[in-house]
Amino acid sequence: MTATHTAHAHTAKQGWAGGLMVFGAVMLLLAGMLDVFRGIMAIAEDDVFVTTRNYVFQFDLTSWGWIHLALGVIGMLVSVGLFQAATWARVAGVAIAGLIIIANFLSLPYYPVWSVVMIAFSGFIIWALCVVKRDDYKDSFGQSGA
Repeated sequence: MTATHTAHAHTAKQGWAGGLMVFGAVMLLLAGMLDVFRGIMAIAEDDVFVTTRNYVFQFDLTSWGWIHLALGVIGMLVSVGLFQAATWARVAGVAIAGLIIIANFLSLPYYPVWSVVMIAFSGFIIWALCVVKRDDYKDSFGQSGA
């Protein structure tokens, strides 16, 4: 391989890494915003939710609303750190996306289709944040790998 080819491959790799980080940040921002809206709807006890009986993980609809609202706000805050390529935000983004998956699974009977959509959405966030090597995304944002 020539030095030019290696430099081009390295630059392309950094471009993909930066793109995936931005993708993960935007997706987490959107998931957070949608979770905030879902939380507000649940707190207001909107008629869009299904009422269920005898569900093992049954909480009051208002409780689910506060859970989704909190996860949404935290997700939106973490996405700001992802736009700055902060390592803490990458770890926190995976954790928040995982918690969003769990919350949507547990509240599945209340809003089934949307819960499945959010589970898939959060899976893409985890993938985007886990697939990139640290040095690649740090370099793509113009920061040192240290």
